[in-house]
Amino acid sequence: MRRILVTWIGHADLGAMAATESAEKKKQLSEALGTAFRQVTGDGPIKTLLVAEQFDEVHLLSNYPVWIGRLFCKWIAQDPHLHPIDLRDPTDYAEIFKVVDRVLATISVGQEPAELCVHLSPGTPAMTAIWVLLGKSRYPATFFQTHGGRSWKTEIPFDLFVDFLPALLRDPDANLVGLAAQAPKDVTGFESILGSARAIRIAVGRAKRVAIRDVPALITGESGTGKELFARAMHAASPRRAGPFVALNCAAIPRELLESELFGHKKGAYTGATADRAGAFEEANGGTLFLDEVGECPLDMQAKLLRVLQPLSGKPASHRLFRRLGETRERESDVRLISATNQNLPQAIERRDFRSDLYYRLAVVTVPIPPLRERREDIPVLAAGLLQQINASFRLQEPAYTDKSISGGAKAFVAKHFWPGNVRQLFNTLVQAAVMAEGDVIERQDIVDAIGEVSGASSRDQHDRPLGDGFNLIKHLESIQREYLQQAMTEARGVKTHAAKLLGIENYQTLDAQLKRLKVNCRD
Repeated sequence: MRRILVTWIGHADLGAMAATESAEKKKQLSEALGTAFRQVTGDGPIKTLLVAEQFDEVHLLSNYPVWIGRLFCKWIAQDPHLHPIDLRDPTDYAEIFKVVDRVLATISVGQEPAELCVHLSPGTPAMTAIWVLLGKSRYPATFFQTHGGRSWKTEIPFDLFVDFLPALLRDPDANLVGLAAQAPKDVTGFESILGSARAIRIAVGRAKRVAIRDVPALITGESGTGKELFARAMHAASPRRAGPFVALNCAAIPRELLESELFGHKKGAYTGATADRAGAFEEANGGTLFLDEVGECPLDMQAKLLRVLQPLSGKPASHRLFRRLGETRERESDVRLISATNQNLPQAIERRDFRSDLYYRLAVVTVPIPPLRERREDIPVLAAGLLQQINASFRLQEPAYTDKSISGGAKAFVAKHFWPGNVRQLFNTLVQAAVMAEGDVIERQDIVDAIGEVSGASSRDQHDRPLGDGFNLIKHLESIQREYLQQAMTEARGVKTHAAKLLGIENYQTLDAQLKRLKVNCRD
């Protein structure tokens, strides 16, 4: 992997250079800088590091006159990239942060995977502090220091996103307002997520914060809520957006093939392995690996996955070591991991179906996705946006296709329906209705019929469940009751007296008690 060094040119570096120059040149340097150089022995911080370590690129930030920066670049004889910086105050944290962030962004965008190395010794204490802040958050870096002619890697014993961000995100009272500030369409990378309900705004705000860091994230939510869509959006909003996005559904792959799909295999490793093949960890190098339905991984595969996720000493948190099936040599890949599940993994841990140590590796930060029933005000917008996608898809297949629209009655039905299968069920229902509708307008009955086709049941028996095999009558009835309570509160726009009348309940106090007991969301 390419190694890129970035640092400021410091006064000690110029002093080391001046000590090798003629008296005339030394005088010119002192006059230009308005200060005399103290006696410096040795090569200075930057040259000391360059003698000890090899780098493929060297980027030097300089707030000195340009001719001095160029003279220094010539002196170190490394053909570095010089970044002249107009810095009014070398102790101004805000100004330093702005210019360093801009330079690091130009270095990282569009490049192949590389190890970013930061030299902390040159420059002011404020410059060093900004390096640490950015190198432990937005631009993961390896840090170096030099002193007395020695150089060494230095460990910063904290991680902003591992040690502090999870706690920050778990503080809803302090942060919900900030998280919900923007609709998805206004957040870079998340434009494809439809809706503007508070619940989806909070989910996007949380995902946006996590996206900029390589820390593993676990997306949770019911089936059909759009977990892969969120994972792709997080990749698009991350510094890895130019790299690959590799998605793997752990539930859809036969148990005996899952290891090969994850890590690859050598020719002849098993029957049917007719050629060498890279796995998902290798294919996602420099990008993001998305493991969908990770809760379905068998226990033996969980152990192997845990081993790959172990931190590597002296390496960025995203670096993984693994072996292809049938090989003995280890391979290394730089992969940001995002996982998703519709299971309750803490409960699976209690049942001993899921390893707790793997859970804490995957769920450094969690991103819960709300079900559609918690963002019902988004349903009309979702239906319109999904139908646009369906029409566009059908037009590509059928040049003579006429776009379908939704009648007023169908819109009202769609807005009030519970949609237990969430956005996926809504999308599939609209596809079915668009295919089967006789005219150019999808009517209410088209939607009703499509729901029965998509769910495999008529609307009358949607709540039928087979007895046995874990069936619990009390929980099942509570689920049905919760559905109708939520529907009534939505139609009544949060007015409990009106909702009670819709449900045939004599007084709103009885309704209020049921809402609290079943923990029904009462927001409009």
